[in-house]
Amino acid sequence: MAKKNPHLNPETFRDSLATVLDDGKRNWVYPKKVKGFFYKYRTYVSWVLLGILFAGPFIKVDGRPWLLFNIFERKFIIFGAVFWPQDTYLLIFLLLIFFVFVILFTVAFGRVWCGWACPQTLFMEMVFRKIEYLIEGDANQQRALNAQPWNQEKIVKKSIKISVFAFISLLIGHLMMAYLIGIEAVLEIVSSPPTAHMAGFIGLIAFSGIFMFVFTWFREQACLVVCPYGRLQGVMLDNNSINVMYDYVRGEPRAPIRKNAAENVDKGDCVDCSLCVQVCPTGIDIRNGIQMECVNCTACIDACDEVMVKVDRPTGLIRYASENSIKQGFQKLLTGRVKSYIVVLVLLLTVFVSLIATRDDISATITRFPGMTYQEREDGMVTNLYQITLINKTFEPQEVELKSLAEGMNVEIVGAQHLVLDAQSKFEGRFFLVRNQDEVKVNQEKVELALFYKGEKIDEIETNFTAPIK
Repeated sequence: MAKKNPHLNPETFRDSLATVLDDGKRNWVYPKKVKGFFYKYRTYVSWVLLGILFAGPFIKVDGRPWLLFNIFERKFIIFGAVFWPQDTYLLIFLLLIFFVFVILFTVAFGRVWCGWACPQTLFMEMVFRKIEYLIEGDANQQRALNAQPWNQEKIVKKSIKISVFAFISLLIGHLMMAYLIGIEAVLEIVSSPPTAHMAGFIGLIAFSGIFMFVFTWFREQACLVVCPYGRLQGVMLDNNSINVMYDYVRGEPRAPIRKNAAENVDKGDCVDCSLCVQVCPTGIDIRNGIQMECVNCTACIDACDEVMVKVDRPTGLIRYASENSIKQGFQKLLTGRVKSYIVVLVLLLTVFVSLIATRDDISATITRFPGMTYQEREDGMVTNLYQITLINKTFEPQEVELKSLAEGMNVEIVGAQHLVLDAQSKFEGRFFLVRNQDEVKVNQEKVELALFYKGEKIDEIETNFTAPIK
């Protein structure tokens, strides 16, 4: 008969945060340096992801950025494809796909994203934490350094650490701005006096300051307090979701291993060494079960496996597993819930691909000029004035032609007779629809206009033509 986990009692650990003391003050976490199988491969993965992250603004596709999230000009480039405000429906679908994927991934694999790919974890654990270990030493040495008075050793180490942290924060701040406004704009800002681009300069300093604050002081609180994902995971997970789990069936009752083998009878494999708690970057005890604070960083797995090898016990006392797999001994991944999310995700992807495939590279919006109905000319012609807005979503200049599909009706462009659109630009102009007064049959006529590019019709727009009947 499967054992019950005696530590799953909300009265003992779910009513407080590990990083907050009883008096409400911050309980500073000093995670012990970890090493092991998972930490080694997390390091390799972090190198690859950080390399991609820093290379992103420099990657070009046909001369345009690979990724750009220009919220100021409301222009987004995702994997080389540009999206304008008129493509809001596409961005909505893209967000829906992202959210459904996150839900599906969390339902199946828990918070693997947080431990292996989240930028907060990558920078905190694989960059800033490593630098801190290098300068100040392991957890006990950091505690001792912070507790001692401000002597020469403390001033030197703290100054070096803050200087390095500030430099890396500046790099991250510039990287963030490059994703927002483009690498060329960032290079122009940094190569000019601050007064030449004051808004950009303030933005760079603000982003760098935020990152300095987060990685120097706020740290794990960003995951526990700010990030909504940790709080939402509670409604996403079920007993079949794979997480970093403590095998309480095998581990309980926990007790130190004694030299006398007879004393070890009826004891679990957990030797109660608390190393899993000491290496945790959020200060929790994984043996209490799934917790909001757990980011699935696998530090506890590596620490526990090392102890299990030393006491001649099988590794995997803490491992990737689900609640049901621990109780029942087998894992069921493709549950009905997972299959449902997969179906929804496939449907959304299908619709999104269809919308992308049928999207026009040039879009047109035509409206009647406000405050005017029709104008009669001395030559017997009657005209209506319109406004036209054209958006070139491509990265090449385009020349288009506007024609009326109604027989006997002509288009007269105000100003230049050719509609020339610069790359990634918006064109606003005016034009007249002209018809012979004698050919007017109704007061308000529906008219089809067509947009042509290189002789090929690329869009049709419907509007109304108003004129008196004589």
